[in-house]
Formats: sequence, C-alpha cells, structure tokens
Amino acid sequence: MATPRTPDSTRRSERSRRAIFDAALELVGEVGYDKLTIEGIAARAGVGKQTIYRWWPSKAAVLLDAFTADAGDYEAGLPDTGDLAADLRFVLRASVDEFNDPKFQAPYRALAAAGANDTELSADFVARLMEPGIKVYTDRLRAARDQGQVAEDADLRVAAEMLLGPFSQRWLMRTGPLTYEFTDTLVDLVVRAVARR
Repeated sequence: MATPRTPDSTRRSERSRRAIFDAALELVGEVGYDKLTIEGIAARAGVGKQTIYRWWPSKAAVLLDAFTADAGDYEAGLPDTGDLAADLRFVLRASVDEFNDPKFQAPYRALAAAGANDTELSADFVARLMEPGIKVYTDRLRAARDQGQVAEDADLRVAAEMLLGPFSQRWLMRTGPLTYEFTDTLVDLVVRAVARR
C-alpha cells in the first residue's frame, strides 16, 4: 500500500504567489490602478483575500512585487563592446520597446503614480528598480572612462541620470513619442558631454 504524501506547502504557496502576481498585473492593465483592489486580485487569482493580506500590506506592495518578480536581471550589466555610444544606443532602444509595451506600461505607470503619494512605496520603487538601473549605466560609463573614452572628471552618476531622466520624463508625462531617434539623440548628447578631450 502506497504511503500518502504530505502536500508540499512551499509549492502551493509559490503557485498562489504566482497566481496573485499574474492577477495583479492583468487587472492593473484592464481596470487601472485606482480600480485595482485586493478583493479583485484575490478573486482573479483564486485565493482568499486573507492570503494576500498575510503576505502584503497593500495593493501597491502586491503590484510592486509582481512587477519586480519578472524584472530584468541587472547583474549582467550593460554590454561592453568597446564602443560606448553603440552600447548605450542598443540598450536604450531595447528600453523603448519595453516601455512601449502595454503589459509593461500599465504596472510601471501605476507604481510611479502611486509612489508620488506614498513615500514608503516610492523609496521601495527607487531601491528595487531605479537605483539598480542607474548603477548599471554608471558602471558602463566607468568602464568607458577606464578605456579612455570618458573624461576623468566626469560625474558618472549625473551622466547616467542625463540619459535616464529625459527618457523617463518623456515616457511618464507623454511629452512626445518614445522612439529610437529620441534615445539615439540622448546618447549622442551625453557621450559628447562626457567625452575625454
């Protein structure tokens, strides 16, 4: 006679967590952040709302975890072919594609808007998404400086923000289309500004 196996609560918890993440990301795209609710997420995920409240204090916290669960891995850094401008153009063009994807836009916009009124969420958003992103650009600029392409006295953090700030502003405020031409122009301006003379 077979011995009954004890259900693996870890696997069940991970399945529930994944269902909650998927539900939160789908719903924010369908109804927007203002109409997103813990109850709606729970119903879509097929879990009780108590399950969600056991793991997260708010819908913003659920959405941030859901969004960052599949976020790109920053550990690899930016490509380094030896051509700083080409590498930056390549990465920012990929970012244009990502930021113009409706599945990416809805949760990111929701988190940015919610963070404007929630200092704790904003700090978490910055720590988990923005700072790692700025760091990989700063690291790539540092490598270019070591290769003699960037001026020794260039402020690498400011240079990274000169690339990412206008990108974010244009996308978030919809001041113009987010295009390859726009990001190529950003790269040209920043590389020229920090170039070793």
